[in-house]
Amino acid sequence: MRKLKNSELNRLDVEAFKTTKKTPLIVVLDNIRSLNNIGSVFRTSDAFAIEKIYLCGITAIPPNKEIHKTALGATESVAWEYVEDTLSLIEKLKADGIVTAAIEQAENSVKLQDFTVNSTEKYAIVMGNEVKGVQQEVINACDYCIEIPQFGTKHSLNISVTTGVVLWDLFKQFQF
Repeated sequence: MRKLKNSELNRLDVEAFKTTKKTPLIVVLDNIRSLNNIGSVFRTSDAFAIEKIYLCGITAIPPNKEIHKTALGATESVAWEYVEDTLSLIEKLKADGIVTAAIEQAENSVKLQDFTVNSTEKYAIVMGNEVKGVQQEVINACDYCIEIPQFGTKHSLNISVTTGVVLWDLFKQFQF
């Protein structure tokens, strides 16, 4: 095996990415503190051609030098919007017919491996604050709560890792 050069990867340029068919997934960042986590979510969202990212509450917005360190330009390719209140955004998305899912450890959550997408619907996943998680009122408003099973001693995964795991799992189900 030979490692491929960047020139051999046949990646889209930013303009082509903006016009390409997107995966019907939206990422909602609910009060994310870490600029590196925000940048990582942008980069992962670019990798899976995610439709849009909503940055809510205290979540910082581009342009930002610290976000750019991990986003590596994905803030230019992935559509994004700042919305102050996560709950009002979730209510709007639901009114627009988008299925909403908080990614959180909660009673009666659905394990990620048991969650099946309907390929005719669009989904928004809500990723929570590094310390407090997704706000309870936002969880209450969502259609689903999805949990990644964990078997170690820690209580949670990093938000950027969680986003990557969830997006990959849902992306695979949309194979278009």
